[in-house]
Amino acid sequence: MVKDDQTVIEEFSELVNMEPGELEAWLKEEDSAGAGWKKVDVTGETVGHERYALAQSEERSIRLSSYSGRMIVDILKRNPSKDPEKYDEADIPHMRKVVAYCKRHLAQEGKAKQDPDSKSAKSLKNWGHNPQKA
Repeated sequence: MVKDDQTVIEEFSELVNMEPGELEAWLKEEDSAGAGWKKVDVTGETVGHERYALAQSEERSIRLSSYSGRMIVDILKRNPSKDPEKYDEADIPHMRKVVAYCKRHLAQEGKAKQDPDSKSAKSLKNWGHNPQKA
């Protein structure tokens, strides 16, 4: 069953516990690029760094082929107070993906909270969730 948009917004606000600047700095670190599942292609990127194409909204244009983590940074910068009324319709599909990823990985792996150097913890940080803050 698909969650309604309001639930996705609430869960995104709870799960994404990194500030935009903090996430932006993390995504530039070597540990960030090495976390997660590797895609089988020439880019060598992890799935968390995979490119997603987004539709353009009337209020703003989003650069196509933006990285997932960078999309989270963009969402957070445009709505730093996480006001549910200020999210764009184009944000919701990616927010839904972030919520699903974080919830799935938090339920499957307790190691992320126990070991900040684990691949699981680093991968979650790529998606805006720092397990050590939770």
